[in-house]
Amino acid sequence: MNKIPSNIMALASNTSNKRETVCIFGTGDFGRALGHKLIQSGYPVVFGSRSTQTSGLIPKDAEVLNHAEAAQKAAIIIIAIQRQHYNFLAPLADILHGKILVDISNNLKINQYPESNAEYLAQIVPGAKIVKAFNTVSAWALQSGTLDASRQVFVCGNDMGAKQMVMDIVRALSLTPLDQGSLLAAQEIENYPLQLFPMWKFPILLSLGLTIFFFFYCLIRDVIYPYVYENKNFSFFLAISIPNRICPILALILLALVYLPGVLSAIIQLYRGTKYRRFPDWLDKWMLCRKQLGLVALAFASLHVLYTLVIPIRSFVRWRISTYIVSQALNNKTEPLDTTNAWLSDSYLALGILGFFFFVLLGITSLPSVSNNVNWREFRFVQSKLGYLTLLLCTAHTLVYGGKWFLSPTSYRWYLPSAYMLSLIVPCIVLVVKFVLILPCLDKPLTQIRQGWERNPRYSE
Repeated sequence: MNKIPSNIMALASNTSNKRETVCIFGTGDFGRALGHKLIQSGYPVVFGSRSTQTSGLIPKDAEVLNHAEAAQKAAIIIIAIQRQHYNFLAPLADILHGKILVDISNNLKINQYPESNAEYLAQIVPGAKIVKAFNTVSAWALQSGTLDASRQVFVCGNDMGAKQMVMDIVRALSLTPLDQGSLLAAQEIENYPLQLFPMWKFPILLSLGLTIFFFFYCLIRDVIYPYVYENKNFSFFLAISIPNRICPILALILLALVYLPGVLSAIIQLYRGTKYRRFPDWLDKWMLCRKQLGLVALAFASLHVLYTLVIPIRSFVRWRISTYIVSQALNNKTEPLDTTNAWLSDSYLALGILGFFFFVLLGITSLPSVSNNVNWREFRFVQSKLGYLTLLLCTAHTLVYGGKWFLSPTSYRWYLPSAYMLSLIVPCIVLVVKFVLILPCLDKPLTQIRQGWERNPRYSE
């Protein structure tokens, strides 16, 4: 049997009543905050510092020694210093041999160095077991205890035993360790805190582009055209009317874009006859950000609901209703109830209410706290079956609302169709293609392909 080093055995025999000492190199903000949290969790802490004089900032129950003395007291050493100061560790190589060094550093920009800080640390102290961890947690979160937004701790390292011991410490701090594999993942982990909403970039940019397009499109049709040809000033439409057109349009288009990549992937798999070939990069990235697209779509749908609720108190709407009533009184004529329009009005409202209800249900199900409590089949049923039902209801809501204008020549201003017509293009394409794909002649071979069958096995590489 391989002989287990004494420092590893010390940690392996750890009990719930007594925890082993943890050493922290560095007395900066993060080092002090982490040390305080470790002490609260029952760990004896010793700080390694250039100055052994204690100060009021150091946790009172912690010991402060020079680096060499502190390193000899613990099997796990947390390196809470910046990469540019790692060189002082080289003379301590003999003392650090066999120790577990936890690199927690971050950089100022993505891919700042050719190798990760953890790999650079491994080059300086080749005899130590390097583990990357804690770089996604802030000193402020540790001090204040508000760890809800940064509870996950990415951990990677080449030594499984060392990595497991660090993950045990992470759990003891009421954090959630996520094993990211070997030390090769360290650079990706170090880049993670520097990324600003990486999965939201495409949905936000797409939403911004569509918002700008439809804003100017509606501005031309609803404000500029009446001013030029009818000398009417409808500039106040910029406050509510135009936003209340843009919001449902974007909600519908973005919801359709959530399900469009799934349709495209099915077509590609049917064409290739296998599931073992990678999709194009653009399709992979598109599929990865579908959740974010759906949440942005839900935000626009919610804005549409709020804008719709204030319509009765708008000055323009009250003026139009009062003018209509006065007109009937002056003409001594009451317009009879048009049951057809009543049916259309109630139908599109009912479809809109149902569509928004399922929209909200999709958003709630995508929350980690909810999705973690359902199995894969339940999650897939909600996000796929109910998702397509939501898309169908929202598309029908738009069709019923604007269908009466499709064949009206007056709705084409400067030969531009209503914005509602443009919003139906992508959803209708998705729904039609999905309907074709669920036909037995296509659904059966697609199911077989997704279960591993191949039309031409040479592509299974």
